[in-house]
Amino acid sequence: MTDFEALVLLNMVPDIGSIRLKRLMEFFGSAQNILQASEEKLTMVCGITKIIAAKIRALKTKDLSQEFSRVKKESIAIITQEDPGYPLNLKNIIDPPPVLYLKGKLKAEDNIGIAVVGSRRASFYGLDSARIFSSRLAERGFTIVSGMARGIDTAAHQGALRVCGRTIAAIGSGFNHLYPEENRQLAEDIAQNGAVISEFPMDTLPLKQNFPRRNRVISGLSLGVLVVEAAKNSGALITADFALEQGREVFAVPGKVDAGNSCGTNALIKEGAKLASCVDDIIEEFNFIPEKEKEKSGRIKEGKKEVPAVYDLISEEPVQLDDLLEKSSLDMQRLSCLLLQLQLGKLIKQLPGKYFVRSRNER
Repeated sequence: MTDFEALVLLNMVPDIGSIRLKRLMEFFGSAQNILQASEEKLTMVCGITKIIAAKIRALKTKDLSQEFSRVKKESIAIITQEDPGYPLNLKNIIDPPPVLYLKGKLKAEDNIGIAVVGSRRASFYGLDSARIFSSRLAERGFTIVSGMARGIDTAAHQGALRVCGRTIAAIGSGFNHLYPEENRQLAEDIAQNGAVISEFPMDTLPLKQNFPRRNRVISGLSLGVLVVEAAKNSGALITADFALEQGREVFAVPGKVDAGNSCGTNALIKEGAKLASCVDDIIEEFNFIPEKEKEKSGRIKEGKKEVPAVYDLISEEPVQLDDLLEKSSLDMQRLSCLLLQLQLGKLIKQLPGKYFVRSRNER
């Protein structure tokens, strides 16, 4: 068994977590040594109880084989901190995930990321703000990071996707239990224009205790966190707390003083978070402009001509993706992005078998 395989296997013990696993690695020197250690030796490490030690000793090679089978079935990649593709921002926090499950692709440009988070029960104002901020930040070359939850998170990802920007979703479950279920297609769209990542094994359920861990990953991936709308005890405030601990910038969109969903954001502003009324309020806090801003802006202008051209290729009769690819002369990634824009605008819809047809209200 390699160290990589041993690390993946150890990560399958739910009670270990990144801090305990880090202590184990420091004590034993390698993941393989941890698996070979006795229960008595394991309990010598701070935080490793007899119960956790017994779970480690109970790990079997077949558990790893089953996990790799699940990963292969869903086309998931697994990376560790030793992998050159591991996100640099995340690697530099106190407790980075030892293992990441990944669908899609992470790129160096994703290090210039802004997290956009907020309430699951968002108002129209909050949803609209999340989409606008995310779209405009993505246009300027920032990768939008969020948690794929209902409400603000979903709107943030959609905002980035509308302009073919990059976006990353950090989830609080394994890939076999994507949550919420209605965002399964959104997860596929995100993977086409960024990545969906999880530190949890494939069959992990979306348990309540997983989401604070997910929140530290969201802030850890980013240079700053924008809280769009949050109630007094919102999980988005936990993400903001993690951001402060990690040395990230915190921004907040102000809301009505008598609105419950504005209590958290307005409190953040009172406590020192920067008030964000436009994207420039965020960008001016950083002493750089993303290198690809001009390139992306040019691509967006070009896209304004490409969208209607692709739309003209779709009619009342279903047309297959391969036919669109041939007729449009676009590459697959670009065509997929434009088709997604048309779907988000409810101009077309996708049918089984990767067929596309104009929406009824547009016929």
